[in-house]
Amino acid sequence: QVQLVESGGGLVQAGGSLRLSCAASGAIFSMNTMAWFRRAPGNSREFVAAISRSLSRTFYADAVKGRFTISGDNAKNTVYLQMNSLETADTAVYFCAAARSYNLMSNDYAYDWWGQGTLVTVSS
Repeated sequence: QVQLVESGGGLVQAGGSLRLSCAASGAIFSMNTMAWFRRAPGNSREFVAAISRSLSRTFYADAVKGRFTISGDNAKNTVYLQMNSLETADTAVYFCAAARSYNLMSNDYAYDWWGQGTLVTVSS
């Protein structure tokens, strides 16, 4: 089993920045792809970004490309999401996810483990 714990959410003004962290524990050898998703109020969960276990491949949703950066530190078993130029539309609960698959996937059903989420609120 894999446990994922997100941190770093909070309140920020539009145009500001936040960095989210996702610490993994447990059977981390099973994880080959990690990702961030988000769920805005009244919306379904949507893909944000994914990264390979090797940290050499990344994949972003169009809505965040150029503003958000996903990265990782395998020594710390942690994945990060650096969010810059935040917009009010970025307000959501952000979830960390991990998958056995080596593919960088945008479908949430493809991921095997999920964190509880961390709230990001962007004010105007």
